[in-house]
Amino acid sequence: MPARQNADPEATVAAVRAVAPWLRDGTTPAPDRAAIASAVRLTARTLATLAPGASVEVRVPPFVAVQCISGPRHTRGTPPNVVETDPRTWLRLVTGLLDVDEAANHGSLRLSGSRAGEVAGWLPIVTLGE
Repeated sequence: MPARQNADPEATVAAVRAVAPWLRDGTTPAPDRAAIASAVRLTARTLATLAPGASVEVRVPPFVAVQCISGPRHTRGTPPNVVETDPRTWLRLVTGLLDVDEAANHGSLRLSGSRAGEVAGWLPIVTLGE
């Protein structure tokens, strides 16, 4: 399988802007699956590029899982530090429309391990503006 390339910043911003109305307003119908998948994958890969490493695994099922943040590398079994959420919550986090503590308190973001919370220091990735 070929290695995945880093996300193109312009493509990442475009993908997120394409789903922005859905992120801002919970009553807006969800975009098509391909648009959501693209935005999720590109933002997760951008995070992995900005915070290189393998001590935290970020999972946004069913679309992507990436390892990021420098520190002890995880190689087998269940990673000790995991961030997991749904696609809409992830995209709201990476755009700054939602913060990590709020999402965790509401149960839409699961943080496990002592270093999982460090992901908050790398967010937001894309700002939507007004």
